Amino acid sequence: MRTKIFTLTVAMAALAANFAAAADGDRVQGSLAGDNITGTVTMLETASGVVLVEINAEGLPEGEHGFHVHEVGQCDGENGFKSAGGHLARGLEHGIKSQNGPHPGDMPNLHVGSDGIAKADVFVRGFTLGRTGNMRILDDDGSAVIIHAGSDDYSTQPSGDAGDRLACAVLEPVE
Repeated sequence: MRTKIFTLTVAMAALAANFAAAADGDRVQGSLAGDNITGTVTMLETASGVVLVEINAEGLPEGEHGFHVHEVGQCDGENGFKSAGGHLARGLEHGIKSQNGPHPGDMPNLHVGSDGIAKADVFVRGFTLGRTGNMRILDDDGSAVIIHAGSDDYSTQPSGDAGDRLACAVLEPVE
């Protein structure tokens, strides 16, 4: 009986591992850079087609900060990270409050306490992490994630009136 239970347990563990491997899609990650700001942004394409975005950052000013995927994978701090281009928009308007929105790259504001730490899990739709298809973020010029100085009002065009760009992370595939 113990042998059967052990064999069944091993078989179930192997099946679960195979299911988990099949359920995981593409994954990208970027390291945040900014004045005294560090951290990582990781994205995982799930089996449901929703992208899970995980952020772990420190050194941010206390308050709410706009958090978006931008259309170019460049983070030149000398020009205020403008090299990352505009939001990943796909022809839509900015903001969840916009009738013709939101951008696929629009995400909820990050809430940062007095310790300067932001940790969040966000679910987004509207793009894929792979290297094929029209909705991919790993296109010829890549994509980046930006944390803004102010909060996103979820409606002002084209960027939610979120202010300057504090930190940037170029998204790269995780092998």
